[in-house]
Amino acid sequence: MPASTEIPSNYDPNRFERPSVTVDVVIFSLVDEDLQVLLSKRPHKPFANMWAIPGGFVQMDESLDDAANRQLAAKTGVTDVYTEQLYTFGAPQRDPRTRVITVAYFALVPYTAIKQDPADNIKTDWFSVYNPPELAFDHHEIIEYALQRLRYKLEYTMVGFQLLPDVFTLSELQHAYEIILGEDLDKRNFRRKILASGILEKTGRKKNEGEGRPAMLYCYRDDAVAEVKTRRLFP
Repeated sequence: MPASTEIPSNYDPNRFERPSVTVDVVIFSLVDEDLQVLLSKRPHKPFANMWAIPGGFVQMDESLDDAANRQLAAKTGVTDVYTEQLYTFGAPQRDPRTRVITVAYFALVPYTAIKQDPADNIKTDWFSVYNPPELAFDHHEIIEYALQRLRYKLEYTMVGFQLLPDVFTLSELQHAYEIILGEDLDKRNFRRKILASGILEKTGRKKNEGEGRPAMLYCYRDDAVAEVKTRRLFP
């Protein structure tokens, strides 16, 4: 017998305190040979003029994912990019205004796709994820957690392609992995594993990376499975 959705007649919603819910979106991109995060400067108290992860309150008529995508579009001008729910941060004193629970997401955006013209006219800028400025709220903790998750997913999945342009060389792909993982990878081993995974296809075009033969350009196969069920891929 299906459960009843009828509200009891003695139910009083005012008996319960109502915490506010926000979403914060850690937006990663590869910029100038570095893994960087997009931050926005807070125009109002609390933490006025401090940098923070882009985010905002969840509206009553939208889902968490819709709220995250709304914030992402407002801050970057892009909509069709990789996003993933990260973690829920709910320390009682994390926001001095009131009890605020935030659901953090992270997004991977190719830098060339970003149209940085915030709809709300809030100043935004890119900072190295390894050397961010002093941040509002608990946003240092959120960024550190997002970086840890990204590195984990990079080792077991193909999520790294989301940070690259539509076509790329194997050298560019390896360099992206090295920047995020913070370590050098063996060239021969990397290429063997990435090609064996079956998620790349040749474009038929080449790119001249300097001296020597032009390098083959690859792209991510549309029908490739993003989650690779295997042992750790890299290093």
